[in-house]
Amino acid sequence: MDVSVKFLGGAGAVTGSKYLIDTGEFEFLLDCGLFQGPRELRRRNWDPFPMPLGELEAVVLTHAHLDHIGYLPKLVKQGFKGPIYCTEPTAELAKILLLDSGKLQEEEAEYAKKKGFSRHENPEPLYTMEDAEAVFPLLSPQPFESAFFIHPKIKVNFYHAGHILGAAIVKVTLIGENQTKRLVFSGDLGRYHDPILFPPTRIPKADVLWIESTYGDRKSTTQKPEDELARAIRDIFDRNGLAIIPSFAVGRTQLIMYHLYQLMEKGKIPKAPIFLDSPMAIDTTKLYLDYHSFHRLSAMLEEENEHAFNHPHLHYFQKQEQSVSLNNFQGRGIIISASGMATGGRILHHLFHHLPEEKNGIILVGYQAEGTRGRRLLEGEPSVRIYGYEIPVKAKIYSIEGLSAHADQEELMDWAEGFCENPKRVFVIHGEKESAEALAFQLKDKLQWKNVLIPQYLESHILFEGI
Repeated sequence: MDVSVKFLGGAGAVTGSKYLIDTGEFEFLLDCGLFQGPRELRRRNWDPFPMPLGELEAVVLTHAHLDHIGYLPKLVKQGFKGPIYCTEPTAELAKILLLDSGKLQEEEAEYAKKKGFSRHENPEPLYTMEDAEAVFPLLSPQPFESAFFIHPKIKVNFYHAGHILGAAIVKVTLIGENQTKRLVFSGDLGRYHDPILFPPTRIPKADVLWIESTYGDRKSTTQKPEDELARAIRDIFDRNGLAIIPSFAVGRTQLIMYHLYQLMEKGKIPKAPIFLDSPMAIDTTKLYLDYHSFHRLSAMLEEENEHAFNHPHLHYFQKQEQSVSLNNFQGRGIIISASGMATGGRILHHLFHHLPEEKNGIILVGYQAEGTRGRRLLEGEPSVRIYGYEIPVKAKIYSIEGLSAHADQEELMDWAEGFCENPKRVFVIHGEKESAEALAFQLKDKLQWKNVLIPQYLESHILFEGI
Protein backbone atom coordinates (compact mmCIF):
# COMPACT_ATOMS: atom_id res chain seq x y z
CA MET A 1 0.00 0.00 0.00
CA ASP A 2 1.10 3.58 -0.69
CA VAL A 3 0.99 5.87 2.34
CA SER A 4 0.71 9.67 2.28
CA VAL A 5 0.15 12.58 4.68
CA LYS A 6 -1.61 15.87 4.09
CA PHE A 7 -0.98 18.73 6.53
CA LEU A 8 -4.34 20.29 7.33
CA GLY A 9 -2.99 22.32 10.25
CA GLY A 10 -0.23 22.50 12.82
CA ALA A 11 2.19 23.18 9.96
CA GLY A 12 3.89 26.56 9.87
CA ALA A 13 1.77 27.49 12.90
CA VAL A 14 1.28 26.41 16.50
CA THR A 15 -2.44 25.70 16.29
CA GLY A 16 -4.94 23.75 14.20
CA SER A 17 -3.15 20.40 14.37
CA LYS A 18 -4.62 18.00 11.79
CA TYR A 19 -2.61 15.38 9.90
CA LEU A 20 -4.47 13.28 7.36
CA ILE A 21 -2.92 9.84 6.86
CA ASP A 22 -4.01 7.88 3.77
CA THR A 23 -2.84 4.28 3.43
CA GLY A 24 -4.85 3.68 0.26
CA GLU A 25 -7.09 1.31 2.19
CA PHE A 26 -7.87 3.50 5.20
CA GLU A 27 -7.85 7.25 5.88
CA PHE A 28 -7.62 8.66 9.38
CA LEU A 29 -6.91 11.99 11.00
CA LEU A 30 -4.24 12.43 13.63
CA ASP A 31 -5.62 15.26 15.83
CA CYS A 32 -8.45 17.55 14.87
CA GLY A 33 -7.64 21.00 16.24
CA LEU A 34 -8.93 24.53 15.97
CA PHE A 35 -6.85 27.32 14.52
CA GLN A 36 -6.34 30.04 17.12
CA GLY A 37 -4.54 33.39 17.31
CA PRO A 38 -4.41 35.81 14.33
CA ARG A 39 -7.59 36.32 12.31
CA GLU A 40 -6.09 34.91 9.12
CA LEU A 41 -5.51 31.63 10.95
CA ARG A 42 -8.93 31.57 12.64
CA ARG A 43 -10.62 32.02 9.27
CA ARG A 44 -9.31 28.60 8.23
CA ASN A 45 -11.75 27.07 10.72
CA TRP A 46 -14.55 28.12 8.38
CA ASP A 47 -13.05 26.59 5.24
CA PRO A 48 -14.74 23.45 3.88
CA PHE A 49 -13.03 20.25 4.98
CA PRO A 50 -10.67 19.33 2.11
CA MET A 51 -12.03 15.82 1.51
CA PRO A 52 -15.41 14.04 1.50
CA LEU A 53 -16.17 13.11 5.10
CA GLY A 54 -17.43 9.72 3.97
CA GLU A 55 -13.83 8.79 3.13
CA LEU A 56 -12.50 9.66 6.60
CA GLU A 57 -12.80 6.56 8.77
CA ALA A 58 -11.28 7.45 12.15
CA VAL A 59 -9.62 10.13 14.26
CA VAL A 60 -6.76 9.54 16.71
CA LEU A 61 -6.08 12.24 19.33
CA THR A 62 -2.86 13.06 21.16
CA HIS A 63 -4.47 15.20 23.89
CA ALA A 64 -7.39 17.42 24.77
CA HIS A 65 -6.23 20.99 24.14
CA LEU A 66 -8.52 22.80 21.69
CA ASP A 67 -5.76 23.27 19.12
CA HIS A 68 -5.77 19.47 18.90
CA ILE A 69 -9.48 18.59 19.39
CA GLY A 70 -11.46 21.81 18.91
CA TYR A 71 -12.51 21.13 15.30
CA LEU A 72 -14.21 17.83 16.18
CA PRO A 73 -17.75 19.28 16.57
CA LYS A 74 -17.57 20.84 13.13
CA LEU A 75 -16.18 17.60 11.68
CA VAL A 76 -19.11 15.65 13.15
CA LYS A 77 -21.55 18.39 12.14
CA GLN A 78 -20.36 17.96 8.54
CA GLY A 79 -21.07 14.25 8.62
CA PHE A 80 -18.17 12.36 10.24
CA LYS A 81 -19.47 9.30 12.11
CA GLY A 82 -16.34 7.24 12.77
CA PRO A 83 -14.59 6.40 16.06
CA ILE A 84 -12.40 8.97 17.84
CA TYR A 85 -9.59 7.19 19.69
CA CYS A 86 -7.90 8.77 22.71
CA THR A 87 -6.77 8.00 26.25
CA GLU A 88 -9.32 7.80 29.07
CA PRO A 89 -8.51 11.20 30.67
CA THR A 90 -8.46 12.81 27.21
CA ALA A 91 -12.02 11.60 26.59
CA GLU A 92 -13.23 13.20 29.82
CA LEU A 93 -11.29 16.40 29.27
CA ALA A 94 -12.57 16.62 25.70
CA LYS A 95 -16.15 16.68 26.98
CA ILE A 96 -15.35 19.61 29.28
CA LEU A 97 -13.38 21.62 26.73
CA LEU A 98 -15.66 21.05 23.76
CA LEU A 99 -18.78 22.03 25.68
CA ASP A 100 -17.07 25.20 26.81
CA SER A 101 -15.84 25.89 23.29
CA GLY A 102 -19.36 25.43 21.91
CA LYS A 103 -20.71 27.84 24.50
CA LEU A 104 -18.06 30.43 23.60
CA GLN A 105 -18.80 30.02 19.89
CA GLU A 106 -22.49 30.69 20.57
CA GLU A 107 -21.73 33.71 22.77
CA GLU A 108 -19.32 35.22 20.24
CA ALA A 109 -21.87 34.87 17.44
CA GLU A 110 -24.58 36.45 19.59
CA TYR A 111 -22.26 39.28 20.62
CA ALA A 112 -21.27 39.92 17.00
CA LYS A 113 -24.93 40.03 16.03
CA LYS A 114 -25.76 42.41 18.89
CA LYS A 115 -22.88 44.78 18.18
CA GLY A 116 -23.18 44.51 14.42
CA PHE A 117 -19.49 44.06 13.72
CA SER A 118 -19.84 40.85 11.73
CA ARG A 119 -19.78 41.05 7.96
CA HIS A 120 -22.71 38.60 8.03
CA GLU A 121 -26.24 39.86 8.65
CA ASN A 122 -26.98 36.91 10.91
CA PRO A 123 -23.64 35.57 12.22
CA GLU A 124 -23.65 31.89 13.11
CA PRO A 125 -21.34 30.08 15.53
CA LEU A 126 -18.74 27.72 14.12
CA TYR A 127 -20.57 25.11 16.18
CA THR A 128 -22.88 24.96 19.19
CA MET A 129 -22.94 23.15 22.51
CA GLU A 130 -25.31 20.67 20.92
CA ASP A 131 -22.78 20.05 18.15
CA ALA A 132 -20.12 19.48 20.82
CA GLU A 133 -22.29 16.92 22.59
CA ALA A 134 -22.69 15.02 19.32
CA VAL A 135 -18.95 14.20 19.52
CA PHE A 136 -19.20 12.37 22.84
CA PRO A 137 -20.73 9.06 21.63
CA LEU A 138 -17.90 8.73 19.11
CA LEU A 139 -15.13 8.93 21.72
CA SER A 140 -13.37 5.60 22.14
CA PRO A 141 -11.09 5.66 25.22
CA GLN A 142 -8.03 3.40 25.13
CA PRO A 143 -5.42 2.57 27.80
CA PHE A 144 -1.82 3.74 27.75
CA GLU A 145 0.81 1.34 26.39
CA SER A 146 -1.61 -1.38 25.26
CA ALA A 147 -1.88 -1.79 21.51
CA PHE A 148 -5.23 -1.53 19.76
CA PHE A 149 -6.19 -1.77 16.10
CA ILE A 150 -8.06 0.94 14.17
CA HIS A 151 -7.87 -1.25 11.04
CA PRO A 152 -6.63 -4.83 10.58
CA LYS A 153 -3.35 -3.44 9.22
CA ILE A 154 -3.01 -0.40 11.52
CA LYS A 155 -1.98 -0.77 15.14
CA VAL A 156 -1.83 2.16 17.59
CA ASN A 157 -0.09 2.63 20.95
CA PHE A 158 -0.41 5.54 23.37
CA TYR A 159 2.57 6.49 25.56
CA HIS A 160 2.85 9.19 28.21
CA ALA A 161 3.78 12.59 26.76
CA GLY A 162 3.52 14.71 29.92
CA HIS A 163 2.10 18.13 28.95
CA ILE A 164 -1.43 17.68 30.36
CA LEU A 165 -3.44 14.92 31.99
CA GLY A 166 -3.91 12.08 29.52
CA ALA A 167 -1.61 13.51 26.83
CA ALA A 168 -0.08 10.85 24.60
CA ILE A 169 2.72 10.22 22.16
CA VAL A 170 1.11 8.17 19.40
CA LYS A 171 2.87 5.31 17.64
CA VAL A 172 1.09 4.02 14.54
CA THR A 173 2.34 0.71 13.14
CA LEU A 174 1.44 0.03 9.52
CA ILE A 175 1.46 -3.68 8.73
CA GLY A 176 2.14 -4.12 5.01
CA GLU A 177 2.46 -7.20 2.84
CA ASN A 178 6.21 -6.77 2.52
CA GLN A 179 7.23 -4.81 5.61
CA THR A 180 6.12 -2.97 8.73
CA LYS A 181 6.48 0.81 9.17
CA ARG A 182 6.29 2.93 12.30
CA LEU A 183 4.83 6.44 12.36
CA VAL A 184 5.45 8.38 15.60
CA PHE A 185 3.63 11.58 16.52
CA SER A 186 5.09 13.40 19.51
CA GLY A 187 1.93 15.33 20.23
CA ASP A 188 2.85 18.12 22.62
CA LEU A 189 5.70 17.01 24.88
CA GLY A 190 5.82 18.03 28.52
CA ARG A 191 8.66 18.84 30.89
CA TYR A 192 11.01 16.17 32.16
CA HIS A 193 10.83 17.42 35.75
CA ASP A 194 7.14 18.29 35.97
CA PRO A 195 6.06 17.72 39.60
CA ILE A 196 2.62 16.43 38.56
CA LEU A 197 2.91 14.58 35.25
CA PHE A 198 5.07 11.69 34.13
CA PRO A 199 7.95 12.60 31.77
CA PRO A 200 7.66 11.94 28.04
CA THR A 201 8.27 8.31 27.12
CA ARG A 202 11.28 7.67 24.94
CA ILE A 203 10.43 5.82 21.74
CA PRO A 204 13.27 3.69 20.29
CA LYS A 205 12.33 3.55 16.61
CA ALA A 206 10.37 5.51 14.01
CA ASP A 207 10.42 5.39 10.24
CA VAL A 208 8.63 8.74 10.11
CA LEU A 209 8.51 11.18 13.01
CA TRP A 210 6.30 14.21 13.58
CA ILE A 211 7.90 16.33 16.33
CA GLU A 212 6.39 19.46 17.82
CA SER A 213 8.48 22.65 17.99
CA THR A 214 6.45 25.08 20.10
CA TYR A 215 9.55 25.96 22.14
CA GLY A 216 12.05 24.74 19.57
CA ASP A 217 13.98 28.02 19.63
CA ARG A 218 14.25 28.64 23.36
CA LYS A 219 15.82 27.18 26.44
CA SER A 220 14.36 27.55 29.89
CA THR A 221 16.80 29.52 32.02
CA THR A 222 14.86 28.66 35.17
CA GLN A 223 15.54 25.41 36.95
CA LYS A 224 13.03 26.19 39.70
CA PRO A 225 10.19 28.25 38.24
CA GLU A 226 8.35 28.05 41.56
CA ASP A 227 11.03 30.33 43.04
CA GLU A 228 10.34 32.91 40.31
CA LEU A 229 6.63 32.58 41.01
CA ALA A 230 7.30 33.19 44.69
CA ARG A 231 9.39 36.30 43.94
CA ALA A 232 6.68 37.73 41.70
CA ILE A 233 3.97 37.17 44.30
CA ARG A 234 6.07 38.62 47.13
CA ASP A 235 6.79 41.67 44.97
CA ILE A 236 3.08 42.19 44.29
CA PHE A 237 2.12 41.57 47.91
CA ASP A 238 4.76 44.09 49.05
CA ARG A 239 2.68 46.68 47.19
CA ASN A 240 -0.46 45.27 48.85
CA GLY A 241 -1.56 44.31 45.34
CA LEU A 242 -3.53 41.59 43.65
CA ALA A 243 -1.77 38.87 41.64
CA ILE A 244 -3.72 37.90 38.52
CA ILE A 245 -2.67 34.74 36.70
CA PRO A 246 -4.15 34.06 33.25
CA SER A 247 -3.89 30.31 33.07
CA PHE A 248 -5.00 27.48 30.84
CA ALA A 249 -7.76 25.62 32.66
CA VAL A 250 -6.27 22.24 31.82
CA GLY A 251 -2.86 21.42 33.23
CA ARG A 252 -1.35 24.83 33.88
CA THR A 253 -3.90 25.81 36.50
CA GLN A 254 -3.39 22.60 38.47
CA LEU A 255 0.39 23.10 38.35
CA ILE A 256 0.01 26.67 39.64
CA MET A 257 -2.29 25.47 42.43
CA TYR A 258 0.29 22.85 43.41
CA HIS A 259 3.12 25.39 43.54
CA LEU A 260 1.08 27.98 45.45
CA TYR A 261 0.13 25.42 48.09
CA GLN A 262 3.73 24.26 48.46
CA LEU A 263 5.02 27.86 48.66
CA MET A 264 2.49 28.83 51.31
CA GLU A 265 3.10 25.70 53.37
CA LYS A 266 6.87 26.27 53.25
CA GLY A 267 6.48 29.93 54.21
CA LYS A 268 7.97 31.22 50.95
CA ILE A 269 4.95 33.44 50.23
CA PRO A 270 2.42 34.91 52.68
CA LYS A 271 -0.81 33.00 53.08
CA ALA A 272 -3.54 34.82 51.18
CA PRO A 273 -6.82 33.92 49.48
CA ILE A 274 -6.52 32.08 46.16
CA PHE A 275 -9.54 32.39 43.91
CA LEU A 276 -9.85 29.77 41.19
CA ASP A 277 -12.32 31.57 38.95
CA SER A 278 -12.86 29.12 36.11
CA PRO A 279 -15.65 26.53 35.99
CA MET A 280 -13.66 24.55 33.43
CA ALA A 281 -10.55 24.52 35.61
CA ILE A 282 -12.63 23.39 38.57
CA ASP A 283 -14.14 20.51 36.57
CA THR A 284 -10.66 19.60 35.30
CA THR A 285 -9.21 19.59 38.81
CA LYS A 286 -11.81 17.00 39.81
CA LEU A 287 -10.41 14.67 37.13
CA TYR A 288 -7.04 14.69 38.89
CA LEU A 289 -8.85 13.22 41.88
CA ASP A 290 -10.53 10.59 39.68
CA TYR A 291 -7.43 9.52 37.70
CA HIS A 292 -4.76 8.97 40.35
CA SER A 293 -2.74 6.54 38.25
CA PHE A 294 -2.22 9.06 35.43
CA HIS A 295 -0.13 11.54 37.45
CA ARG A 296 2.37 11.74 40.30
CA LEU A 297 0.22 13.31 43.06
CA SER A 298 -1.34 10.13 44.44
CA ALA A 299 0.45 10.38 47.78
CA MET A 300 -0.47 14.04 48.22
CA LEU A 301 -4.12 13.48 47.37
CA GLU A 302 -4.34 10.70 49.93
CA GLU A 303 -4.02 13.40 52.59
CA GLU A 304 -7.78 13.73 52.97
CA ASN A 305 -8.00 16.86 55.12
CA GLU A 306 -5.78 19.18 53.13
CA HIS A 307 -3.80 19.13 49.89
CA ALA A 308 -3.03 21.30 46.87
CA PHE A 309 -6.59 21.10 45.55
CA ASN A 310 -8.35 21.43 48.89
CA HIS A 311 -7.13 23.79 51.63
CA PRO A 312 -8.49 26.75 53.63
CA HIS A 313 -6.99 29.47 51.43
CA LEU A 314 -8.36 28.04 48.16
CA HIS A 315 -11.76 29.24 46.95
CA TYR A 316 -13.53 27.72 43.95
CA PHE A 317 -15.71 30.25 42.12
CA GLN A 318 -18.20 28.55 39.82
CA LYS A 319 -20.92 31.20 39.65
CA GLN A 320 -20.77 34.39 37.61
CA GLU A 321 -21.75 36.57 40.58
CA GLN A 322 -18.80 35.18 42.54
CA SER A 323 -16.51 36.19 39.68
CA VAL A 324 -18.02 39.69 39.50
CA SER A 325 -17.44 40.16 43.24
CA LEU A 326 -13.68 40.15 42.54
CA ASN A 327 -13.95 43.30 40.40
CA ASN A 328 -13.63 45.45 43.49
CA PHE A 329 -11.25 43.22 45.44
CA GLN A 330 -8.54 45.18 47.22
CA GLY A 331 -5.44 43.97 49.03
CA ARG A 332 -3.43 40.80 48.84
CA GLY A 333 -4.91 37.95 46.89
CA ILE A 334 -4.38 35.67 43.91
CA ILE A 335 -6.84 35.20 41.06
CA ILE A 336 -6.32 32.28 38.66
CA SER A 337 -8.62 32.41 35.65
CA ALA A 338 -8.82 31.36 32.01
CA SER A 339 -7.92 31.82 29.27
CA GLY A 340 -4.15 31.46 29.46
CA MET A 341 -3.46 33.84 26.57
CA ALA A 342 -6.18 36.29 27.68
CA THR A 343 -8.13 35.73 24.46
CA GLY A 344 -11.46 35.26 26.23
CA GLY A 345 -13.15 33.97 29.35
CA ARG A 346 -13.43 35.42 32.84
CA ILE A 347 -9.81 36.61 32.90
CA LEU A 348 -10.86 39.53 30.70
CA HIS A 349 -13.08 40.92 33.46
CA HIS A 350 -10.20 40.81 35.91
CA LEU A 351 -7.78 42.45 33.48
CA PHE A 352 -10.40 45.09 32.61
CA HIS A 353 -10.75 46.08 36.27
CA HIS A 354 -7.25 45.53 37.65
CA LEU A 355 -4.79 46.29 34.82
CA PRO A 356 -5.01 50.09 35.41
CA GLU A 357 -3.69 49.83 39.01
CA GLU A 358 0.09 49.97 39.49
CA LYS A 359 0.06 47.95 42.71
CA ASN A 360 -1.31 44.88 40.94
CA GLY A 361 0.63 42.31 38.95
CA ILE A 362 -0.15 40.07 35.98
CA ILE A 363 1.82 36.82 36.01
CA LEU A 364 2.06 35.12 32.60
CA VAL A 365 2.81 31.46 33.10
CA GLY A 366 2.80 29.94 29.63
CA TYR A 367 3.21 30.34 25.92
CA GLN A 368 1.64 33.49 24.46
CA ALA A 369 0.87 33.05 20.75
CA GLU A 370 1.19 35.83 18.19
CA GLY A 371 -1.83 38.10 18.02
CA THR A 372 -3.11 37.35 21.52
CA ARG A 373 -3.58 39.85 24.38
CA GLY A 374 -1.14 37.79 26.38
CA ARG A 375 1.56 38.35 23.76
CA ARG A 376 0.80 42.10 23.72
CA LEU A 377 1.14 42.24 27.51
CA LEU A 378 4.36 40.26 27.30
CA GLU A 379 5.77 42.67 24.72
CA GLY A 380 5.03 45.66 26.92
CA GLU A 381 2.30 47.41 24.97
CA PRO A 382 0.96 50.41 26.93
CA SER A 383 -2.67 49.37 26.50
CA VAL A 384 -4.78 46.42 25.40
CA ARG A 385 -8.25 46.39 23.94
CA ILE A 386 -10.90 44.68 26.10
CA TYR A 387 -14.64 44.86 25.46
CA GLY A 388 -14.09 47.60 22.92
CA TYR A 389 -12.09 49.83 25.29
CA GLU A 390 -8.37 50.59 25.37
CA ILE A 391 -7.33 49.59 28.89
CA PRO A 392 -4.07 51.15 30.13
CA VAL A 393 -1.49 48.64 31.33
CA LYS A 394 -0.34 50.05 34.67
CA ALA A 395 -0.03 46.76 36.53
CA LYS A 396 3.42 45.16 36.47
CA ILE A 397 3.81 42.27 34.03
CA TYR A 398 5.76 39.16 35.04
CA SER A 399 6.63 36.22 32.80
CA ILE A 400 7.67 32.81 34.09
CA GLU A 401 8.61 30.54 31.18
CA GLY A 402 9.66 27.61 33.34
CA LEU A 403 6.02 26.92 34.17
CA SER A 404 5.16 26.10 30.58
CA ALA A 405 3.70 22.68 29.90
CA HIS A 406 5.86 22.46 26.75
CA ALA A 407 9.31 20.94 26.58
CA ASP A 408 11.97 23.52 25.72
CA GLN A 409 14.61 23.03 23.04
CA GLU A 410 16.94 21.02 25.27
CA GLU A 411 14.12 18.73 26.39
CA LEU A 412 12.91 18.26 22.81
CA MET A 413 16.45 17.31 21.83
CA ASP A 414 16.76 15.02 24.85
CA TRP A 415 13.60 13.20 23.76
CA ALA A 416 14.81 13.01 20.16
CA GLU A 417 18.10 11.47 21.31
CA GLY A 418 16.08 8.55 22.67
CA PHE A 419 15.70 7.08 19.18
CA CYS A 420 18.12 4.19 18.67
CA GLU A 421 18.06 4.73 14.91
CA ASN A 422 17.67 7.98 13.01
CA PRO A 423 14.13 8.33 11.66
CA LYS A 424 14.16 8.15 7.89
CA ARG A 425 11.97 11.25 7.63
CA VAL A 426 11.18 13.94 10.19
CA PHE A 427 8.45 16.58 10.04
CA VAL A 428 8.95 19.52 12.39
CA ILE A 429 5.44 20.70 13.19
CA HIS A 430 3.34 22.77 15.59
CA GLY A 431 5.65 25.77 15.80
CA GLU A 432 6.03 29.29 14.54
CA LYS A 433 8.60 29.78 11.78
CA GLU A 434 11.54 30.69 14.02
CA SER A 435 11.01 27.88 16.51
CA ALA A 436 10.51 25.23 13.82
CA GLU A 437 13.64 26.34 11.95
CA ALA A 438 15.71 26.40 15.14
CA LEU A 439 14.70 22.87 16.13
CA ALA A 440 15.20 21.56 12.60
CA PHE A 441 18.73 22.98 12.61
CA GLN A 442 19.52 21.32 15.95
CA LEU A 443 18.21 17.95 14.78
CA LYS A 444 20.35 18.09 11.64
CA ASP A 445 23.43 19.58 13.29
CA LYS A 446 23.64 17.67 16.58
CA LEU A 447 21.90 14.39 15.77
CA GLN A 448 22.91 14.22 12.11
CA TRP A 449 19.34 13.57 11.04
CA LYS A 450 19.27 13.91 7.27
CA ASN A 451 15.70 14.24 6.03
CA VAL A 452 14.23 16.95 8.28
CA LEU A 453 11.38 18.96 6.77
CA ILE A 454 9.23 21.88 7.92
CA PRO A 455 5.90 21.29 6.16
CA GLN A 456 3.46 24.06 5.32
CA TYR A 457 -0.32 24.25 5.40
CA LEU A 458 -2.03 21.90 2.90
CA GLU A 459 1.22 20.28 1.73
CA SER A 460 1.07 16.59 0.86
CA HIS A 461 3.92 14.07 1.04
CA ILE A 462 4.26 10.44 -0.02
CA LEU A 463 5.64 8.55 2.98
CA PHE A 464 5.99 5.03 1.56
CA GLU A 465 5.31 3.26 -1.70
CA GLY A 466 4.12 -0.32 -1.84
CA ILE A 467 4.62 -1.49 1.72
